[in-house]
Amino acid sequence: MSDTPALVDAHHHVWDLDLRPQPWLDEPGHEPIRRNFSSHALRSAATRPIAGRRLTSTVVVQCIASVPETRDLLALAESDPLIGAVVGWADLTSPEIGDVLDGLLAGPAGRYLRAVRHVVEGESDPRWLQRPDVERGLRAVAERGLGYDLLVRTHQLPQAIRLAERLPELPLVLDHAGKPSVARRELADWERQLRQLAGHPQVHCKVSGLATEADHEKWTSDDIRPVWDVLLSAFGPDRLMFGSDWPVCVLAGGWNRWAATVEELLDDCSDTETQAVLAGTATAFYHLTPAPTKKATPCS
Repeated sequence: MSDTPALVDAHHHVWDLDLRPQPWLDEPGHEPIRRNFSSHALRSAATRPIAGRRLTSTVVVQCIASVPETRDLLALAESDPLIGAVVGWADLTSPEIGDVLDGLLAGPAGRYLRAVRHVVEGESDPRWLQRPDVERGLRAVAERGLGYDLLVRTHQLPQAIRLAERLPELPLVLDHAGKPSVARRELADWERQLRQLAGHPQVHCKVSGLATEADHEKWTSDDIRPVWDVLLSAFGPDRLMFGSDWPVCVLAGGWNRWAATVEELLDDCSDTETQAVLAGTATAFYHLTPAPTKKATPCS
């Protein structure tokens, strides 16, 4: 087991619409993923190796603003050996944020909570991350040794930059590279601000979600490469981590197509650099531990 090269998918989702609705799936264009997706379905989908590595561990990420969903994800991590960490949700604006986080961490599977996230891309306030109540909540996150997943779009990157400046003690990871406009090839503003954000050493970045920012039907690796070149230059491999954004990536080709693209992007990287992007960075950021410490649940 220890000799098997690791491959960590640092960003995927699961949902059961019968148990917990996902209102965002009602938006036009989401019809192909408007159904249930389990971690077992991810195993079936993620069949392609990357640089000779097959999937060994994942990080499951919240979808909705729901503490009960976070508890569900923690319970799933407890039962499924594939899942090594959970990025959950808690109301950062609440005066009780510390108590809520403590309650999650003290729960039966609380040790799998490694970060929190809020869907900032859906917030209209251009200074949401600078709100005093939000900043207080983020300090509570940092005090508990947790990280924070940044889900913002290009026009919101200034918020992320200010957050990194004000809370250097909070480990940050930028989801989906800040969602650059791959389809329109408008990358200048994104690149300028991303390089500024990358200047803060506590900030990491996920190589994920880029195909869904491209033309879903026509994109190729050539569309992704300009973004990759910026990411590699700005962050270096030790602060980049592979993520599939499954099952959202189904909208633009699926897990295996994204895996093939990432392998192509890594062609010019050394073995050490490839190890960092495919496993090392995510393992360090999310404090992943080997799967055999958990009890497996039989597949149905």
